[in-house]
Amino acid sequence: MAWQDLGAAFALMLVLEGILPFLNPGRFRNMLRTLDEMDDALVRRIGLVSMLMGLGMLYLVRS
Repeated sequence: MAWQDLGAAFALMLVLEGILPFLNPGRFRNMLRTLDEMDDALVRRIGLVSMLMGLGMLYLVRS
């Protein structure tokens, strides 16, 4: 993997992460409040599932 690919992936992640706060800042704040109230173990599980889904999608796209 070239450094350009990693940079492009990071840039795309920032674009996608910025869509919700740009389009609906109130809902984004509510989502952050809800996330703050969740148990750490649940947040970790959500993060793990998100990473595994991302790896699966990357595998499908790259194969």
